[in-house]
Amino acid sequence: MSEQNTSELVRKIFEAYLENKNLRKTPERFAILEEIYSRNDHFDVETLYIHMKNQKYRVSRATVYNTLELLVSCDLVTKHQFGKNMAQFEKSYGYHQHDHVICIDCGKVVEFCDPRIHQIQSMVGDLLKFDIKHHSLNMYGVCFDCSAAATIKSAASQKLNAN
Repeated sequence: MSEQNTSELVRKIFEAYLENKNLRKTPERFAILEEIYSRNDHFDVETLYIHMKNQKYRVSRATVYNTLELLVSCDLVTKHQFGKNMAQFEKSYGYHQHDHVICIDCGKVVEFCDPRIHQIQSMVGDLLKFDIKHHSLNMYGVCFDCSAAATIKSAASQKLNAN
């Protein structure tokens, strides 16, 4: 599905959701939706808000927060809690199932997809007689950049202590 088709479809889904809940269909809400669906990364509320302000959108922080909650409610956005008490979000409509590796030092999030995880999900569902709809797998570790920086820092510290 093309990016434009996805954009039109998510807009229609969001419009129907707002109508169903008797909520206003404001230009700001649709601008936030468009901005999210033009991204290909995870983001937090503050990053999205600042980006939109820099793009000259007239949105308040509260509008961004409230709209994100609406988009999560209608399954157009997924909310993640990757630690450090800061929620991150990503678009979810038309996105394939994927999992995450998160650096515990810098917070970098890397997505990956492994068909064996889907096979495990199916096998567990069959074994336990569950119709599994989705899953969430987050692995935490130290990324290469942080590991390399720690090694350099350690070597420099040892060199100073040797003198």
